[in-house]
Amino acid sequence: MSVTSYNPADPTDLVVEAPAPGAEGVAAAVARARAAQPGWLAAGAAARSAALGKAADAIAGRAEELAALMLREVGKPLSEARGEVGRAVAILRYYAQAPFGQVGELHDTAAGPGLLYTRRKPYGVAGLVTPWNFPLAIPVWKLAPALATGNTVVLKPAPEATALGLRLAELMDLPADVLTAVPGGAEEGTALVGAADIISFTGSTGVGRFVVRTAAERGVPVQAEMGGANTAIVLPGADIEQAAAHLAYAIAGYAGQKCTATGRVVAVGDTYGPLREALAKAIPAVEGGPVINEAARTKLAGAIDSAVAGGAVAVTGGQVPEQDGWFIEPTLLESVPEGHSLLTEEFFGPLAVLLPAADLDEALAIANATPHTLSASVHTTQLDVAMAAADRLNAGMVRINAPSSGVDFHLPFGGSGAASYGSREQGRAALEFYTTTRTVSLLPAGTI
Repeated sequence: MSVTSYNPADPTDLVVEAPAPGAEGVAAAVARARAAQPGWLAAGAAARSAALGKAADAIAGRAEELAALMLREVGKPLSEARGEVGRAVAILRYYAQAPFGQVGELHDTAAGPGLLYTRRKPYGVAGLVTPWNFPLAIPVWKLAPALATGNTVVLKPAPEATALGLRLAELMDLPADVLTAVPGGAEEGTALVGAADIISFTGSTGVGRFVVRTAAERGVPVQAEMGGANTAIVLPGADIEQAAAHLAYAIAGYAGQKCTATGRVVAVGDTYGPLREALAKAIPAVEGGPVINEAARTKLAGAIDSAVAGGAVAVTGGQVPEQDGWFIEPTLLESVPEGHSLLTEEFFGPLAVLLPAADLDEALAIANATPHTLSASVHTTQLDVAMAAADRLNAGMVRINAPSSGVDFHLPFGGSGAASYGSREQGRAALEFYTTTRTVSLLPAGTI
């Protein structure tokens, strides 16, 4: 068996075909990683730090190559692809300092002589299952803290990002079996979830729930990021042109294929008309690219058609253009019928719904009326209103006067409800996830 990856802008262009190792091959990769882990940990903080720094330099040196491959393999616009390569480099350099960080705490005993201390230790082999939409940044923000803390890694990239996953592992050039990229699909992903000592997953809700169940049955730590139905709220007095520019990017940038993309826009009070007009101009101007494959485009077109059949109106877009590749027009719908899945679910494409709200209370109720609360944005000139909205939104990340589609890699990343499971990714939270705490009682000999 083999796994293939095609250019979504030119479906006849085969980017890579790689042999899929099957469940046995994944088990062997995990076994090799487990054997290599004690040596990787024993190499010490300086060695792990230097290895991550060297990997950052290697990726930076191949930035244009990787950006071009990202454009070809997953259809990411070149400007965004370059930005993602830069982010991957920055993440590696950030975590290259982590091996020198504090690994525990020292305490007095409750009574008598001796010491109590805690120490954080790696789990062993980290199994990482990653998506195609951020084919460098997401693998790196998982593997860098895992490696920094002394784990070894087996990475299973999405089939659509096979070439990038393999090239990433090659460029990092770590000691044998410390980092292994295994191409494949569901069989390989299932095998990895069933064998690794700690698991991090980013992908669809359905698969994520399977990953969580499997890990729970095995008793191993797991985190799962499963996307979001994200909402932007535009309040009276906001800079409408600026808000429209932010929202257009968050809706249509990279064809809306970001878990933090905006899927619902709530216009409060008299902002509806001006915002509608501004978005109708701004959204078509965004460089988005194709969606990842034919199935994704079919799903999006079907959602638009069913909403329109129920009375929705396209403010802009809504059509499948006659051109090669899996393109669909960036689309903003209004008057979407109550109960339609577009109001509560993620569709992972350049598609959003415009909704009215009488006041902030109604806008917040709309924003919170979905189990997939990952990210939200609030657009206002009033600080008190912004802070009140941030306190009342369920989303794991709230951005004020900024697109919903943005993250800071040195701070915790994750949502609430069905959007996420387990502890947060990125920043120091990731270092804690990839380690377990041991408490040691150190008492003098002869102590009763």
